[in-house]
Parts: sequence; C-alpha cells; structure tokens
Amino acid sequence: MNLLKDIFNIFYPTICLCCKEQLTTNEALICIDCRHDLPVTNFTDEADNIIEKIFYGRVPIEEATSLFYFLKKGKVQELIHHLKYKNQQKVGTFIGDWLGELMRNSKRFKTIDCIIPVPLHKKKQQLRGYNQVSTFGKSLSKKLDVPFYETILLKKTATKTQTKKLRLERWKNSEHKFTVQTTNTLNGKHILLIDDIITTGATLEACINAFKEHKNIKISIATMAYTQ
Repeated sequence: MNLLKDIFNIFYPTICLCCKEQLTTNEALICIDCRHDLPVTNFTDEADNIIEKIFYGRVPIEEATSLFYFLKKGKVQELIHHLKYKNQQKVGTFIGDWLGELMRNSKRFKTIDCIIPVPLHKKKQQLRGYNQVSTFGKSLSKKLDVPFYETILLKKTATKTQTKKLRLERWKNSEHKFTVQTTNTLNGKHILLIDDIITTGATLEACINAFKEHKNIKISIATMAYTQ
C-alpha cells in the first residue's frame, strides 16, 4: 500500500498548504517545519487571557481560548483561507483535533456539555456548500465527548464580509443577526460557542445575546485563531 502511495505521489504530489513544498509520506496538509512555525497562543490553560478580556463588561462568559495567533500573510491565514474558500475541510479537522486535545487535558473547560458553531446565513452556506467551522466543531466534539449542535443557532440576515470593516462597523453589523431555535436541549447546559477567527468579538457577542432568553445556561468560547 505504501509503495502504491509513493508511486502516486511521484505523479500527483501533495504539497504543503503553507509553504507549497512537497509533503513526505508521513506528512498531511502541512509539513513538519510549517507546523512547528505555527504561532500557538497557549490561551487554553491561561485564565483571564486576552480573549476573555475582550468580553469584560459586554457579555458574561466562563472561559475562552484560541489555538493560533492570526497574522496577516502568515501561515495561519493561509490555512484558514484554504478552509473557507478552497473546500479544504481537513484543515478544520486538523485544528479541531489539536485544540480539542489541549482542551481535554486542561484544568479548564471541564464542564462543557455541548458545542454550537457561529452559523452562516443559509444563502451563504448554500453558495459555499458548507460552514467552515463544521469540521472544526465535529473534531472538538469527538475530543471532548460532547454533542455538536449545528442547527440550534441560526443567522437571520445575510451580511457582507467584515474583514476590512472598522470596529464600530463590525459591532453594528453583528447586532440582532442571530436567533436561537426554541428547544429544551440547552436548559442548564454549558455551551462551547465556536468560530474560525475572533477580532473584536462582535459576532460572538451577538450570538451570546441571542441566548439571553435561556437564562439557565453558561457559555464558553473557542476559536481557531485570534487576530489583534
């Protein structure tokens, strides 16, 4: 089997998503050198970390973490670009497995009951064909041994990309855009709300506000990357 794989790779080589160099037999998605260069935050074991401070005085959360720092034109940006726009959903699995292992071994995040992703508007999801955080969430679900609920939180209105918007514009664009399906599933639960990148926290804040009617819940946050 390995011989056939080696022959196949000669004619159809797989390349690293970050540096574009050919991968070896034991490498997947990215090469070992690029993996070692990924800027890990170490927020998972850090109480009162930068992400948690974003939400001080805005909405109550329990804990928050993000696996990577997101740097412009960096390797993490390249990975997430492949995930969002080139259907490389294995990137979500790769990041989810990594972060999930860290969370499972952390003294924090011990009481998570379920995982809910920040949703795309249904038209945008139909156009893209998938929510870029789905495989990330499913991998976290397996690592933490909790259910993944993809249809409880819904996005009511479609918005244009917020990448180049200023902080105030992001906040206004995210207000009142999400709704929670009426369900008893969440009663008394500790929810892990997940997304790909966190910058201002406006989208996640809007999602958390959508849960306000469900008084008896707790919310923590996990994202793939954090950008300052």
